Amino acid sequence: QVQLVESGGGLVQPGGSLRLSCAASGNIFGINIMGWYRQRPGKQRELVATITTGGRTNYADSVKGRFTISRDNAKNTVYLQMNSLKPEDTAVYYCNANMTYLSTSGWRNSDSWGQGTQVTVSS
Repeated sequence: QVQLVESGGGLVQPGGSLRLSCAASGNIFGINIMGWYRQRPGKQRELVATITTGGRTNYADSVKGRFTISRDNAKNTVYLQMNSLKPEDTAVYYCNANMTYLSTSGWRNSDSWGQGTQVTVSS
């Protein structure tokens, strides 16, 4: 099976920065799109940013110019650099990846989610 493990969340003051990381592990053949989503208090989970294997990126309007998504294909890791953080960025951030991997029932392709990491922006 496969696993996504996030790290880097925490408490930061408005205007500050954080960098999230998400590493995929397991019997992985390949990873397609990787992305970050977030769930703010009382809201549904929403897209933050995605990145393809080739490095093409897509951002939610609310984070354009402040957040940067990147990936290291050799390490099966995706990052989210968050600058100029605002209180409204407070949320649980989830990593997502579409992966082809070897399961107990053979090769599979599916989306996987990390466990989430809390980001709190507050003075």
